[in-house]
Parts: sequence; C-alpha cells; structure tokens
Amino acid sequence: MTEKNAYAKSGVDVEAGYEVVERIKKHVARTERAGVMGALGGFGGMFDLSATGVKEPVLISGTDGVGTKLMLAIKYDKHDTIGQDCVAMCVNDIIAAGAEPLYFLDYIATGKNEPAKLEQVVAGVAEGCVQSGAALIGGETAEMPGMYGEDDYDLAGFAVGVAEKSQIIDGSKVAEGDILLGLASSGIHSNGYSLVRRVFAEYTGEEVLPELEGQKLKDVLLEPTRIYVKALLPLIKEELVNGIAHITGGGFIENVPRMFADNLAAEIEEDKIPVLPIFKALEKYGDIKHQEMFEIFNMGIGLMLAVSPENVARVKELLDEPAYEIGRIVEKMDTSVVIR
Repeated sequence: MTEKNAYAKSGVDVEAGYEVVERIKKHVARTERAGVMGALGGFGGMFDLSATGVKEPVLISGTDGVGTKLMLAIKYDKHDTIGQDCVAMCVNDIIAAGAEPLYFLDYIATGKNEPAKLEQVVAGVAEGCVQSGAALIGGETAEMPGMYGEDDYDLAGFAVGVAEKSQIIDGSKVAEGDILLGLASSGIHSNGYSLVRRVFAEYTGEEVLPELEGQKLKDVLLEPTRIYVKALLPLIKEELVNGIAHITGGGFIENVPRMFADNLAAEIEEDKIPVLPIFKALEKYGDIKHQEMFEIFNMGIGLMLAVSPENVARVKELLDEPAYEIGRIVEKMDTSVVIR
C-alpha cells in the first residue's frame, strides 16, 4: 500500500487537488497585472512593488469571507459568483482607505475536493480580481473530511493594496457641512445572511415574489457584491473625497461613523436612498422593524462618500453612474447617525 492510497482512504484525494490547479490556471491568467512575479504553484506569491510607481507607498491590507451566503450557494448549487463576493469584501475595504488593490490570495476548505465545482468558485474569484485590477497570485485549497461535509466548503480571501502616503483616506479631513454621496449596491451584498436565510428558510429559491420585479428569489439572493474600485480610483487620485464608508455588516449605523471623528455625525435623508426591492421584501416577509433594517443591511447604498460641497460637481462628473445626495455631516448629536 502506497502512502497516496493510504491518504485517499482517509478521504483526501491528492489527484483531485492537482486537477483543481490545472483547471484554475486559465482563470488566474485573466488577472495578471504589472508587478506580478513568479508562477502559480510556488510556496509564496511575489509582487514587485516598484512596478506601481508610487513615490511614498503605504501598503493597506484586508481579509474577509462571505459568511453564511455560502450556505445559499451550496443550497442552490450555484458557485460561480460567490468568489466575486469574497474579493469584493476585501478590496472594497482597502479602497475605502485610499488603496489601489495589487494582489489577492484565496483560501478554500472543503470536505471533498470536486474539481469542477471548485473551478467555478475560483472563476468567480478571478472575475472579482479582474473587476478590481488585483492579480490573483496564490491561494490554498484544503480538503478536510471530517471537519466539513462532502458538499460543504468555506471561502476566505486576503487583499493587499498600495496608497500614496499623502492620499490615504482616514477620515481626518471629514468636516461639518460635507455632503454624503451614496453609490448604489447590487443587492444584499454579503452581510446579514443569517437573517436572510431565516426569513426565506421555507422557500426553494425558484419563487418570483411580487416585490422582486420578475426575478427568481435565488438569483436575487446570490447577486454578487459590487466592486467599487474602478469607480473610486479617479476620485482618490484627484483627492476629491474626504471619507469613505463601505456599508457592510452593521448597515448604516455601524459603518458610517467609521469614516469621521467622534465630534461629528451623519444626518441622512431616507427618501433620497434608492431602496432595492429585496429589502422591501425582507422587511415584509421577515416582519423586521423598519429602523432595524438600517442597522443590518445596506438598503441599496453599498458605499458612502463624504465630499466637500465645492467638490461634489467634479465627483459626479468623474463617476459613470448616479451619485445620490443622501445627507450631510453635522455636529455630533445624541447619536452618530440620524436617519430622517
């Protein structure tokens, strides 16, 4: 009996792991950019920072997963978009600090290595990298029978970006009177899914709810997280933005105050927010209090910018999409976020 056969008897298929690597090479190739060194399969991914041309480089990193949205991807047997969610959760965080994403690494743990399925996952990761301009320079696939069921897997990622030291966005420039501009989300993104799954636990996913304007429930729930990198980079380079909030877990209430000092607050006008149909459905079918929705979900605004009034017109000019004027920065009140 060879060592490989012994390992296979324990539930780990080494040959399937080799097949995954071969399958994903074409997806990784899509993400190549200046600065990438070495080839896929080494012990470490390499990147030449000098290729970025940044004069005073500051590296900014982020790591995240996609939470229990994965359980819906597994339930509906749809795995080609969840990788974009993973990339988005990382790169949207680092662009909020003013960093251009450089490279990304992923980690997939599964109970049984199914090369075709894992290729779909990595294809989604590659798509997210292409959308954000990050190179996929490495990763890990771990087959862990006994810890995960055969159909189960987990996904996490890690991104590194670079910012000019003078262009870092840390909220210190946000001031009373700044205008809050909201950029639309693509859907629920990747937060609040423990509640989403509870609300729709008895649904198959094939339903077309009247609120969802003709879309199947499963397609709306698995709509991938939007990536904001390419929209924001021109604004950052012209230093037009004072603060950026990525609206993730905790909704408006937790995330918006992260972009300004303790002596300030955000005053938001609810009727200016383009609330997406899925949030109206969640509130209705989940019997969720209206105010609580803003404490959990993005409600249709995936990213919020704090912009000096004199820069608003230029920001709107550079953005190839609507920028919703949803509020302003005011002096601190009883709470850090007030939704009118």
